[in-house]
Amino acid sequence: MKNYLNFETEIKDLEIELEKLKDPFNQSGLSEVDTQKISQTEEELDIKLKSIYSNLDPWQTTMVARHEDRPKSKFFIDNLFEDFTALSGDRFYGEDTSVISGFAKFNGESVLVIGQEKGEDLDSRINRNFGMMRPEGYRKTIRLMELADKFDIPIVSFIDTPGAYPGVGAEERGQAEAIARSIECCMKLKVPTLAIIIGEGGSGGAIALASSSKVIMLENAIYSVISPEGCATILWRDPKKMLDAANAMKLTSRDLLNFEIIDEIISEPTGGAHRDKDLILQNVRNSLTENLRYFKNLTGEEIFNERKNKFLKIGRKKGFITNPQDLSNLQNKKDNLTKIFTSKKILLITTSIISVLILFFLLIL
Repeated sequence: MKNYLNFETEIKDLEIELEKLKDPFNQSGLSEVDTQKISQTEEELDIKLKSIYSNLDPWQTTMVARHEDRPKSKFFIDNLFEDFTALSGDRFYGEDTSVISGFAKFNGESVLVIGQEKGEDLDSRINRNFGMMRPEGYRKTIRLMELADKFDIPIVSFIDTPGAYPGVGAEERGQAEAIARSIECCMKLKVPTLAIIIGEGGSGGAIALASSSKVIMLENAIYSVISPEGCATILWRDPKKMLDAANAMKLTSRDLLNFEIIDEIISEPTGGAHRDKDLILQNVRNSLTENLRYFKNLTGEEIFNERKNKFLKIGRKKGFITNPQDLSNLQNKKDNLTKIFTSKKILLITTSIISVLILFFLLIL
């Protein structure tokens, strides 16, 4: 049974009609397929899908990103990679089933694959904790990322989480510290790291794995510091204002590409990634191939500096930077205002010293 979002009522009606036309024997009075009517209905459906999905607002995009039928990390891992070997445990506390991780082959080359997994049905979602990672999950990924770095193996991460798990046990085991260490680990790696946001990229739970050389989003994915409902609750004390919050947060892929927070958008089939999983699979494969090829001839130091400069450049378009393309040294531009403040500071210090000396001589005399 297909799942429809609340703005897809017309699409639902057309698809139900199409199913009936393709199976006339379930309808009284019909005994043959009306191919002309089927073609006409399919054309109407295609036009309606394009019309709706080309004008999605941020809240509707959020709903698509959370769609039950949307392909999850396990789907991409199973279909994009070969010889996947899952590795478990953080060597401190235990295993976290909300994140799948292990080594695999992609186009004949070794890669480390990490995927935040929400689950497909109720039982698997409970088992996967709805994709909300605990501290042991982040420590597991840190352990494996350091191992990949040691053996010069690229890292591919699939991001799909509403956020890190906020439970008491997780906080007691150091959730904030684990997220911070995961970000630190991602930033210091000298191997290519690709993060693909396939659904929700929520809060520090996503940033912990998305501090990567390339941050890539599916067209209808979202990436934000908090959910629209959480933002509305904090700002307006009313979670029902999530539409206003979604508009203000700039969480869609187009907005984030415009702000240069992400590096690339992977186009989705009309109607969302869940409507043609083979096509979205091919699009993701093409993006991975192209990006891994780009990093192939770069040294570890060049990969490290490019990632570092990429994040340092965010929000610095109009800053006082000597060279926006190379921010490793963080050299501030010496403008006239800085020189004035510096000269006044020297003058003030000199005046203070002279005053103290004069007072000292007066006391002696």
